Amino acid sequence: MLSRSFLATRSLRSSVPQATRFASAWSQVKAGPPDAILGVTEAFKADKSPVKINLGVGAYRDAEGKPYVLPSVRASNNPLTQTANCRPRLHIHAPLSASLALSLHQQVDEQIVQAKNDKEYLPITGFPEFTKQAAILAYGKDSKPLQEGRIAITQSISGTGALRIAGAFLERHYPHSKAIYLPSPTWGNHIPIFKDSGLEVKTYSYYDKKTVGLDFEGLKKDMKDAPNKSVFLLHACAHNPTGIDPTKEQWKEISEIMKEKEHFPLFDSAYQGFATGSVDADAFAPRHFVEQGHQIALCQSFAKNMGLYGERIGAFSVVCESAEEKARVDSQIKIEKGKLMRWWIRTASFVPSTPTLPSTALASLEPFSPTPLSTSSVSLPLPLRCFKLTTLRTNRLKEVKGMADRIITMRTTLYDLLQELGSKKEWGHIKSQIGMFCFTGLTPEQVAKLASDHHVYLTKDGRISVAGSFPFSPLLSSLSLTLPISTALVGVTPGNVRHLAESIHAVTK
Repeated sequence: MLSRSFLATRSLRSSVPQATRFASAWSQVKAGPPDAILGVTEAFKADKSPVKINLGVGAYRDAEGKPYVLPSVRASNNPLTQTANCRPRLHIHAPLSASLALSLHQQVDEQIVQAKNDKEYLPITGFPEFTKQAAILAYGKDSKPLQEGRIAITQSISGTGALRIAGAFLERHYPHSKAIYLPSPTWGNHIPIFKDSGLEVKTYSYYDKKTVGLDFEGLKKDMKDAPNKSVFLLHACAHNPTGIDPTKEQWKEISEIMKEKEHFPLFDSAYQGFATGSVDADAFAPRHFVEQGHQIALCQSFAKNMGLYGERIGAFSVVCESAEEKARVDSQIKIEKGKLMRWWIRTASFVPSTPTLPSTALASLEPFSPTPLSTSSVSLPLPLRCFKLTTLRTNRLKEVKGMADRIITMRTTLYDLLQELGSKKEWGHIKSQIGMFCFTGLTPEQVAKLASDHHVYLTKDGRISVAGSFPFSPLLSSLSLTLPISTALVGVTPGNVRHLAESIHAVTK
């Protein structure tokens, strides 16, 4: 027989109202379309073949298909640690001469006095030394607007953040148009970025499917037909996804047309130094436009040319008429960045208005400048203040050129192999295109057959990443056509290029 206390407790519990279950606020949310490149990667991962190749990744990879960190960046990232008395200690990973070691320590000692190892916020426009060097890299140290102090520049969350700031600034402050013309095709994220900024997205002719080259006549016609003072997005170099760039003479003609029509040029510079191996050659277009009197805007990314993918380092700049105008533009850019920061917080996708200091400092070390930095007015954590060494700057320039040269080598190798296999298709565009991507001209059906029959994965538009790396040695280079395929790889490498050529030949003959 149950006790009265048990029955009383049971009666009390049964009288407590149960919590009401409401329908989920997100029950009506539909699944978004799959990311094209992510879909390629997932299919690649699911494939068990030992010879599978993933050509969809837009990042430089080593010979094993793994992320590649520039040796100079790796050396810069952690060359020093601090002892209890805050005196740095060098971590040397290669033999040094006594004189070089002494020189390093002397440079370190000179930095110690000025070191201010705090964690304060950066200015809203970013780390000043970084933005200074980013402007020099983009416009050149002899740039007249730079020397006259009329370039407004702000640090951004890589190139994507720079483009978003550009979109917000143009939507609010460009008085002549609320539309932007993008090349067709263009980087997939350009469209949502500018739509989200409130701009109407239009396109202009760029890619000619028949020639697998530049539709220059169509491009010029579209620019001439567009309303005066329209905004045009231009890829500074290594057009993504086609790898097709205008020649210098074509760039000059584009500049003249845009001057006649009073169009506004917005440059996206994501591959400077990574296309030809020369940072100056890759900056020809924006520098020429500035020399011709265009007040351009420019978005920079340091993901590719410094290997800082995850650090998200970039910059957005605007060429102004005067220093006074620059000050006004700069004040409005700060406001736009602040609003974007608050928007990112509200949408639970927070991205800070100024990136993390260590990454910024790493990118500010004049990777392409022959002169030493002045650090008297810079606040940096002590280890980072010792990165400004001529040896690291020189090495980084060589490494960037080396990556560009290796990509060119893989393009030539792929072309030569297709010729050797007797392909009747014209493949000259593989060599004439530039940068880490190659627009092959393959159809969606051929792309699908590459995946199903040959374990080769790329996006449906036929774009492949040529940015597979390999050890830079004459011996390996001479073996590039006969290396065995022992592991699945990412990008075109000496280990998979023959398999790739044979696969492409099989689906196109």
